[in-house]
Amino acid sequence: MLGLQYFSFNDLWSPLFLAFMMMMTALYFVVIGPIAEKARGSEKATTRQKGMFLCGMFILYMAQGGPISLFGHTMFTFHMLSMALSYIAAPPLIMRGIPAWVWRKVLDYRPVRWFSFLGHPIVAALLFNGLFSFYHIPVIHDYVMLHFIVHRLYYIVLFITAMLMWGSLVHPIPERDRGSGLHKIGYIFLNMVLLTPACGLIIFASESIYETYSNPNAWVAAMGYCVSPETQLRLQGIGGPSFFNFLSTAQQDQQVGGIVMKMIQELIFGVMLAYVFFQWYRKESQEDDENIPLQVPGRTEA
Repeated sequence: MLGLQYFSFNDLWSPLFLAFMMMMTALYFVVIGPIAEKARGSEKATTRQKGMFLCGMFILYMAQGGPISLFGHTMFTFHMLSMALSYIAAPPLIMRGIPAWVWRKVLDYRPVRWFSFLGHPIVAALLFNGLFSFYHIPVIHDYVMLHFIVHRLYYIVLFITAMLMWGSLVHPIPERDRGSGLHKIGYIFLNMVLLTPACGLIIFASESIYETYSNPNAWVAAMGYCVSPETQLRLQGIGGPSFFNFLSTAQQDQQVGGIVMKMIQELIFGVMLAYVFFQWYRKESQEDDENIPLQVPGRTEA
């Protein structure tokens, strides 16, 4: 149904990106293993942290190097699924998977401190959601999709700003987390609101607004950056992206894509909202218990 027979193994699984992700994963285990044993102030990574990091890296690979990435060039629905997994699902898992002592060394590095203002909650939220919305303006999106270097750089910047945005909710260094439960709840709602206009534009557009998903020539040019020359030549004679679209029209595909992005964001932020609320409630309850005066048995007030 998705036309898998038209693509090679390399097209579907991006071996170079897979090798890069495996190298980064191997580096992670070197850092939390041999390096951690020698580093001052290091802490042993827990099994949970290792699992979260591996899960985050797997999601990121599937979204940016696996079949989801490839199909994101044939259907807008898969493009938005890739965006949601890359910038909403993967970053918090990767951040929480890296031990706090590593983050302390990274964030205390002087050049990194120069840009610490980018981690301010409001700045980070505006940066990520602004860049995401800007990217999905039709003329910007089509330009980025048709220029390989710009495409890669834009995705890297989006991932960095997504990490900054998530940093205010899942701060990697517990003792530096200054956000109260109420502030984090408000921050979650802020991010949910900021992403709504872009999704609304996509969902309620009266026609297909992206050339790379409706114009066969623009589509073939964009596909040239993620498939082999042989595959690109084979794709030129099949009539454009509509051949792979299992929905009725490109407009319907676009609408479903916008809904998928918004639903995944709502789901993940909803889970985070529940987590933050219960953590906040538990902390407030503990503080109330500590403030209750102790009564000495057998002693009454004069």
